[in-house]
Amino acid sequence: QLQLVESGGGLVQPGGSLRLSCAASGFTLVNYVIGWFRQAPGKEREGVLCINMIDRSTNYADSVKGRFTISRDNAKNTVYLQMKSLKPEDTAVYYCAAVYYSDCSGSEYEYDYWGQGTQVTVSS
Repeated sequence: QLQLVESGGGLVQPGGSLRLSCAASGFTLVNYVIGWFRQAPGKEREGVLCINMIDRSTNYADSVKGRFTISRDNAKNTVYLQMKSLKPEDTAVYYCAAVYYSDCSGSEYEYDYWGQGTQVTVSS
């Protein structure tokens, strides 16, 4: 059974940092594109960034450039979202998603597998 599990969310003060993890089971991430998405209350889900595990290309939303980075650990079959300089507007449920052998995309409709999400709250 293909499964993605996010972890690492929590409450952080503005300006703080968090690292989210997206662990895959039932398949290996090597030939997939992994995307991170977020959904704030009352808003649509938006693409944050993605990584193509084949060619290592990445794509970032303008709102997170310079603050968020994505990395991977093939041995652990895990992708990480490192977030720094967090702002209250980063508050959302964060999801990771995967699609096999595709292009890095910020559209949620391009992805086939989804995790359950992890809550990130940025507040003082």
